[in-house]
Amino acid sequence: MARYFDVHPDNPQPRALGQVTAMLRAGGLIAYPTDSGYALGCMLGNRAGLDRIRSIRQIDAKHNFTLVCSEFAQLGQYVQMNNDVFRAIKAATPGGFTFILSATREAPRVMLQPKRRTVGVRVPNHVTALALLAELGEPLMSSTLLLPGQDDPMSDGWTVNDEIGHAVDAVLDSGDCGTEPTTVIDLSGDEVVIVRRGSGDPELFEG
Repeated sequence: MARYFDVHPDNPQPRALGQVTAMLRAGGLIAYPTDSGYALGCMLGNRAGLDRIRSIRQIDAKHNFTLVCSEFAQLGQYVQMNNDVFRAIKAATPGGFTFILSATREAPRVMLQPKRRTVGVRVPNHVTALALLAELGEPLMSSTLLLPGQDDPMSDGWTVNDEIGHAVDAVLDSGDCGTEPTTVIDLSGDEVVIVRRGSGDPELFEG
């Protein structure tokens, strides 16, 4: 059963964040709040963690996982961006966007699209998520906590704990969580493709 961590929304307790990151470093899978609903996350390269996410969400190997980063400066290590894409993404982060881009060699191979070699990246605009990422010191391999048959991501920590606490190692709850999923934009090709419209304004990329 998951350990439940209730932290302050404006000043998450460092001790709780340290315990959660220790669980991640030990190979754990967590549920944590973001500005676009709850997400499931594990450490870079944690293949078993990704398999657990697939099991919870009932998704296949074609699913795009996301690297959730603490700041824009981290993105260039994991994805390829030309100057125009660089400027556009920088202007839109942090915020409600997930960007699909061609991966660099630094991106975890276990989460790449097998044929396209692409990966999703995002920087959330959420105090607790950013504090957790800062404590961890590296991105999380993540997926929106969207259960099978549901249209919207989970957004309440108690409900997350009740429904999937048996399947994760920790639930982090700060009482504040977005309810609308990110806008997903594929920038890996020659043309901009809006994969999903969500909380981020896609008009920024449709000009």
